[in-house]
Amino acid sequence: MASKANAAHILVGSEKDANGIMTRIGKGEEFAALAKRFSKCPSKNKGGDLGWFGRGDMVPEFDEAVFSAKKGDLLGPIRTQFGWHVILVKDLK
Repeated sequence: MASKANAAHILVGSEKDANGIMTRIGKGEEFAALAKRFSKCPSKNKGGDLGWFGRGDMVPEFDEAVFSAKKGDLLGPIRTQFGWHVILVKDLK
């Protein structure tokens, strides 16, 4: 079971917006470019990259989604107190 994750995310204000981003990624648009354009999180300047973090470092809904996924998974929409997330799990260890 992984204890550390490396992920990127795109934070938007609605489930509809998150679903739209998921669709665009599915059609081949680049995650980092969409993060820079649409995310409301300061991480947008790094293409949504959150770097490495441990279990419990993020809010529970985010944490649960990432640590139940596999490397390379695209997750979303995930709702937290901050809004709606589209998450790319870059690596787990």
